[in-house]
Amino acid sequence: MKIRVAQYGCGKMSIYTMRYVYEKGGEIVAAFDISPDVIGKDIGEIMGCEKKGVTVQNAVEAERTMTEKKPDACIVTTMSVMPDLKDALMLCAKCGVNAITTCEEAFFPWNSSPAITEEIDRLARQTGCTITGSGYQDVFWGNLITTLAGATHHITKIRGKSSYNVEDYGIALAKAHGAGLDLETFEREIAAADAISAEERNRLIQAGEFAPSYMWSVNGWLCSQLGLTVEGQEQKCVPQTHDKELHSNTLQMTIPAGHATGMSAVVTTKTKEGILLETECIGKVYAPDEFDQNDWTIYGEPDTQVVINRPSTVELTCATVVNRLPDLISAPAGYLTTDHMPVNRYRVKPLDAYLKEAR
Repeated sequence: MKIRVAQYGCGKMSIYTMRYVYEKGGEIVAAFDISPDVIGKDIGEIMGCEKKGVTVQNAVEAERTMTEKKPDACIVTTMSVMPDLKDALMLCAKCGVNAITTCEEAFFPWNSSPAITEEIDRLARQTGCTITGSGYQDVFWGNLITTLAGATHHITKIRGKSSYNVEDYGIALAKAHGAGLDLETFEREIAAADAISAEERNRLIQAGEFAPSYMWSVNGWLCSQLGLTVEGQEQKCVPQTHDKELHSNTLQMTIPAGHATGMSAVVTTKTKEGILLETECIGKVYAPDEFDQNDWTIYGEPDTQVVINRPSTVELTCATVVNRLPDLISAPAGYLTTDHMPVNRYRVKPLDAYLKEAR
């Protein structure tokens, strides 16, 4: 029997997640969004193919529809932080529907939004469903690194960085990264938010007011997967600059040489075992010769570096999520991060075949 999937959020990512579900032998039985631009459309129109007989509904109809249809899983491709995603995940938990999201913080939210995560976890356990976060980081910042660690005799440090062009993600994200600001303004408006004590950071985390960078969750996931004990973790925002002026179509301005083209969010984690994790996400307006890159080095005996140039982040994110569906459906109830699931597998058979194998 085909895996039945609901799609929550029908933007750019859903074009791929829905197509991949169909091409892996599953089916989309419901779709939801809040945008009037897509509500009422057949999902085939969004995917760029023939009509599928499934119309995008207003998200306010999600509870009723999922209660009626009871899909095997819901793919949530909307926001990037847990406070913005809470309602959607709580809804899935309330309906007893397994959910997997591309939300970056959801990859390992226990160390950034513990109260929200615990609330979702309690409800999901009561209704018998599983909630998790996955995507690009699951493989390229997670399982790839821990697999390489498994071939290493002794580790002293893990250093990782991943870059992306803010021109590709709109003006809100470009401004959030400080692109176009002079360095004094960058320090005041961007960097100052993380220039706080460990005590203040912990207070914000417990209050649900902390704004984690993408790598904050990744470091927590890596430590959990590797069995490391976190003694301290901090993040800082570092401006990125270029020695020549750069034009930004997104900002509709020319950024002067020496001004911020964006920022690097650096997360440093100290562990009881003595292994240091230093990871960063670099988001900036690219110079003509720059491109997306994923670059990780494990230092120890021996040193190992892996570099992936020009990764297709959107497609890789969506394929990871769809390949994760059998793991999600087979997992114990609650909020279960993917460090407690099997390593991602390529699904050569229809998705439902892997559920039969699990049984």
